[in-house]
Amino acid sequence: MAARQIIIDTDPGQDDAVAILMALACPDMFEVLGITCVAGNVPLDLTTRNARVICELAGRDDMPVFAGCDRPMGRDLVTAEHVHGRSGLDGPHLPEPTMPLQSTHAVDFIVDTLRARAPGTVTLVPIGPLTNIATAFRKAPDIIARPREIVLMGGAHFAHGNVTPTAEFNIHVDPRAAQEVFRSGARIVMLPLDVTHKALVTHARNAAFRAIGTPVGRAVADLTGFFERYNPARHGGDGAPLHDPCTIGWLLRPDLFTAREVNVEIEVQSELTMGMTVVDWWGVTGRAANATFVHDIDATGFFDLLTDRLARL
Repeated sequence: MAARQIIIDTDPGQDDAVAILMALACPDMFEVLGITCVAGNVPLDLTTRNARVICELAGRDDMPVFAGCDRPMGRDLVTAEHVHGRSGLDGPHLPEPTMPLQSTHAVDFIVDTLRARAPGTVTLVPIGPLTNIATAFRKAPDIIARPREIVLMGGAHFAHGNVTPTAEFNIHVDPRAAQEVFRSGARIVMLPLDVTHKALVTHARNAAFRAIGTPVGRAVADLTGFFERYNPARHGGDGAPLHDPCTIGWLLRPDLFTAREVNVEIEVQSELTMGMTVVDWWGVTGRAANATFVHDIDATGFFDLLTDRLARL
């Protein structure tokens, strides 16, 4: 089977970093065409730095990394240094990157790549705010039908929000971009907090990363160890939810997950519920389903898969 062609759109972030590493550890399954960066967890200058740091950690200084949108659509940027630290990758001590940042804008790379490849061959994997994807769709509406699918981390339903009472961070940062993507007609698979909050990095799972015994294993243990400090203090859980790698897990092993076809709309008017993903779980609106909503996970199987793949780097 040919490797699936993917573009990872990201705002690293410790969990974004682990998702990138997981994808790069699977050359038999993925051809990563490029990594496009967006402002989100930290500003754009840091997300582009962090993406290159992680590529070099994986031994992939040949991976093209592109800078994209530095702010949301018509809204001030909200960042999350209180979760990820000032750099966005606090935890391990990793060297500054030496690989170059590409001169092409991330949006142009997305547009050009989707136009150049056969329809239905490229999967977009946005694990940050959807600004780059929506901007590409605005700029080139002809590409909307070309992705194989969009597999994104974002949103919440029964799990509620993690940045406001109703909104998950990625959607909250740029709700208008999210609205445009969900209304685009593109095939969407959505990995929301409902599933990612069941993928907890416990002490035992963190120890398994460290036991890999490689620079990648130690770095992932340090990344998730730093990230882990936030969740028990706030939510009282047994560890930190490892949000973004769930997208890569779904692409590798969808049998580890449970999903449901639903309609999702994005709230863009009310400041009280701005960025809420309004999920029509019971089909009461009569609106056609526009997303595959992933809501459960075999967490043990997922972490076994993740650990096995990271050990290959």
